[in-house]
Formats: sequence, structure tokens, C-alpha cells
Amino acid sequence: MQLYHHPYSLDSQKVRLALEEKNIDYTSFHVNPITGKNFDSNFFRMNPSAKLPVFQNGSHILYDTVEIIQYIERIAVVSSGGDNPTLSSSEVVEWMHKIEQWNPKFFTLFHLPVKYRLSVSAFLRRVIIARMAESPKLASAYHRKLREAYETEDKMRDVEVLRRSEDHLERILDEAESKLGGTTYLVGDEFTLADVMFIPILSRLVLLNLEEKYISTRPNMAEYWNMVQQRPSYKKVIGRYFRGWRRQRTLLKTWCYVQIRRLLRRY
Repeated sequence: MQLYHHPYSLDSQKVRLALEEKNIDYTSFHVNPITGKNFDSNFFRMNPSAKLPVFQNGSHILYDTVEIIQYIERIAVVSSGGDNPTLSSSEVVEWMHKIEQWNPKFFTLFHLPVKYRLSVSAFLRRVIIARMAESPKLASAYHRKLREAYETEDKMRDVEVLRRSEDHLERILDEAESKLGGTTYLVGDEFTLADVMFIPILSRLVLLNLEEKYISTRPNMAEYWNMVQQRPSYKKVIGRYFRGWRRQRTLLKTWCYVQIRRLLRRY
């Protein structure tokens, strides 16, 4: 089994947490979306959406995050060989889809420093154009991604886009806060795949320096956040890249790569 992913990708974090929690072995391939590696022809031919993660098991390829995680769960159930294997309850699945409906893309972009966002956006457009020239058979798919990039920049000028994203996030957080008032985890007192989906959202808020606004103001969630950070899966998937000084190292490494490639005009 192969997973194409990157620590920057929130959905990649969800899938990796599931793999670690279920103790499933897999081969890891890093595909950095900020440096445009998801537009390399070999990956783009397999996945023209260029989105992460991609999970492959033989000829079976999955792109949807919830589908991947449920597939991982089924593998874990079969591998356990237990007498009474069980899959996630309907409430857990409902939470998984509820969390997945919130798209972090514009929320994240709006909270990045404008200088960095515009610089990376311009770099990625150049990358797409360069890959298009190298792989003319994929030109139409690359052109769609280029058009999407320009449409994204247009939407970034509309503050209503941010407001809708914030409102959606607040509704999820408020409901989670209410649930955590009576349970240890999102669905009961045992860690489930609903938590696997939820933890990366809290991590993203911390990465964007929004912990005080969105987490600390919700006491049940703040306690939950402190607790889940102690899980080995969190430390391996997220903490090793974004906790404390590691965050600066991870971000600086990518930023330097983008700037050097821009200066050398090597896309």
C-alpha cells in the first residue's frame, strides 16, 4: 500500500493518523503541494485533480479522504481476525462527513501573510505552465488547474468567502464543544475515526496562530486538544513537523526552496 501525501496537507494528516491508529503498514511518498510536486507529470497523470492524499493498494486507487479512511478501517478489521469485528458507528461516520464538508483552503489562505501567499501562488502558476509545456498530452488538465489558480486569486478578494468559511468552522467547533462537555472524545469515551478527522483542524488553527480565538475560548475543546497531543499518532504525524521550533524549520525549508527556484527561474 502506498500513500502520496505531505505534512502541509490537512487531509493527508487525517489519513496518516488513521493509518497510525490502526497500525497499518504503508509506503510513504512525500508530494509537496507548495513546491508544486503534485503537478509533476507522473503524479498528475494518476491524479489530475492534483489534490492530496492519494491512497493506492495494488490497482485500487482512492482519492476521497473519508473513503480512504473507511477503507483503512476495513483493512484493520479484516487483519485483526477478531470474532466480532465492528466498523465505525453511524454517529462516527456522520461526524466524519460533517468535518469533511468544511473546506480549509480559503480559510488557510486568508490567514497567511499576503506577501507569502502571493509569492507562492505566482510560483505555482509558473510550475503549471512549465509542466504543461513538458507534457502536451496533459495540457487540457493542466489548463484547468491554471484556471482554478486564477479563480482562487479572484475569490481571495471577496471577504464574504472568508466569512462563510469562518461561520461554517464555528458551527462545527461549537457542536464539538457541546459534545465534549459530556464525553472524553467526540463520540463517546473512546478515540474514534471522528477524532482522526477533527484533530488536524485544531492543529491547523494552532499553525495559523488562531488557538486563542478558536480553541482556548472553548474550555472542553482546550482540554481535549491538550489530551490528543499526547497520542503517539499525533506526535508522529503532526507534532514532529509543527510542534514548537519544528514549525519554523518545516516552513522555512519550503519557503527557501520556492525562493531559490524562483530566482533561478527553474520551475
